[in-house]
Amino acid sequence: MRLPPAVPRLRAVLHLAGQDSRGLAEALGIELADARRILGAVVGRDRPLREARNVRREVLDRAAREASNARLDCLEKVDARDGFRRYLFGLGDGARVEAVRIPLFDTHHTLCLSSQVGCALGCAFCATGRLGLTRNLDSWEMVAQWLAVRADSERRITGAVFMGQGEPFHNYEAVLRAAYVLCDPAGGRIDQRRISISTAGVVPMMRRYTAEGHRFRLCVSLNAALPEKRAALMPVERGHPLDELVDAIREHGRTRDRVTVEYVMMAGVNTGEEDAEALGRLLRDIPIRLNPIAVNDATGRFRPPTEPEWSAFRDALARHLPGQPIVRRYSGGQDENAACGMLASRAS
Repeated sequence: MRLPPAVPRLRAVLHLAGQDSRGLAEALGIELADARRILGAVVGRDRPLREARNVRREVLDRAAREASNARLDCLEKVDARDGFRRYLFGLGDGARVEAVRIPLFDTHHTLCLSSQVGCALGCAFCATGRLGLTRNLDSWEMVAQWLAVRADSERRITGAVFMGQGEPFHNYEAVLRAAYVLCDPAGGRIDQRRISISTAGVVPMMRRYTAEGHRFRLCVSLNAALPEKRAALMPVERGHPLDELVDAIREHGRTRDRVTVEYVMMAGVNTGEEDAEALGRLLRDIPIRLNPIAVNDATGRFRPPTEPEWSAFRDALARHLPGQPIVRRYSGGQDENAACGMLASRAS
């Protein structure tokens, strides 16, 4: 079902929304309690700054001076047959990004957020990668996507994944600021364990992320365990090769929860016995969660595996990765270009 782009323009989104309570207190030089009240109004209740409760006028005046009149417009929202909803947003400089609302158990939603306008990585199977990179999003622009979708949703949004347009670890600081706003008790109030950050394997930032001790779920898009095959699919392999990437995954696993390894399945490309065997050599001794997902490629260059192909690959994975959780991820929203790898900032 197609919906008209009749979502009202959001009111001005404050630049202040891009920082959690502690960051806001430090930036404005105000007490933490006042910062929490301001964030509670701007993000927690999506109200104008002046409606922050029990905050002195002089503090509100200081915050107002730091506020931005920048805004985010919802240009279109489109429903896929399976309940996924894709949003197209316009930014103040004319750039466009997309977010996807994902239904869960008929009771709540999670939200797939974009972190960049386009992407510089150029993965062969990804529509966003074909756009090239325009710019990074500010943290408030990511939070604004969440605010817009929350205002349009009748169910609670209980999770967020930074898996939309862009490479989150190429916009590291802004993504983390946005994630902390979403989990702030005065902000989005999402459990940290239900916020995921995905990377194609930017190893230095993965190591920094581990060293800094962040608790959001780390996801790594692997997609091939043979270096030459991965390099053909993902140019990032040439800068951050598999052996370094696996070392970073192992390092994270020693101190944090299991890394979720995402594996985009392309029939005849990376779903053979040799691919499962290579995955076993790389990851057998590292606690991971493996998430195979079927490719979505509107160009037709890559196709998803058939059910018999998937069944054979699943059995091979079970042999070569014994004891590792292997959960196939559903790829929803294909009929409206809302699925993984299909976001290209286009109107329907």
